[in-house]
Amino acid sequence: MAMQSILDDTATFMEHLGLGEEPFGVYYSDTLPENAYGPKKGTPISRELEESGQLDMQEVMKSFSCVIGNIWLARKKRSAAFISSEEYGCPGGVYYCSMMKPHLRFIEHYVSTGFEGTPLHGERYMPNPDAMREFMLKVNPREATGKYCIFKPLSSFTDAEKPEFVIFFARPEILTGLFIQTVFTTGDMECVVSPFGAGCTGLLAWPLYYQQQGLEKAVLGGLDPSARKFMKTDELTFTVPLGLYEKMLAALPDSMFNHETDWKSVRKKVERSAKAWGEES
Repeated sequence: MAMQSILDDTATFMEHLGLGEEPFGVYYSDTLPENAYGPKKGTPISRELEESGQLDMQEVMKSFSCVIGNIWLARKKRSAAFISSEEYGCPGGVYYCSMMKPHLRFIEHYVSTGFEGTPLHGERYMPNPDAMREFMLKVNPREATGKYCIFKPLSSFTDAEKPEFVIFFARPEILTGLFIQTVFTTGDMECVVSPFGAGCTGLLAWPLYYQQQGLEKAVLGGLDPSARKFMKTDELTFTVPLGLYEKMLAALPDSMFNHETDWKSVRKKVERSAKAWGEES
């Protein structure tokens, strides 16, 4: 499907959903768009440096910058956000976005129970470092296909540079529409998955995982407490591979949006909620 057709059909889909903010796309490139938000260049990091005792994590964390935080800025400015192996910002995000392998072992402790006898007590999202290590090894993002991993509004793409995945930011009623359209398109009751992970894991690492498995899945994310500060109240993420998204758009005429269904009452609720929040619907 031509990019302009995708954009035209997306406008129709957004109207059906009552969604005022266009989705983002993610892709890899050796060239950055203008005015892209991203981390500053940090001290070099790698498993090799970590294991040889040459990696100062306090120094690494001085330049911390969250992938979701940079996307939040890009959303507000309708611009782009990026991460690279040198401008990584987050020692977890650089792995989840395919910019560094293998992951730092530090993350196994940081996200779980910390380091015993130190002030780092961990985020307590996983019960122990072993469980976190198992998760990191399973996600195992592929190697990046470009110098930069870039997130930008869908309307910024052209036929010459299409997104690999389409990312929606939405509240539950609109997510209901996205969820049902995915089910209606695929006929698969398990076509939407929501595995554990950081905010950027749900945006990209898990979608890449299912793509590599040859599975057509949408990923519901945004359940990372650390990323919530960069998201609206009650908002979650919904990431769809471009091929599946095109099928979802093609299935719109026959879906619940164009027939007498309960979606109409949901759509009215979306409108009321948008007015209450002072948002476009």
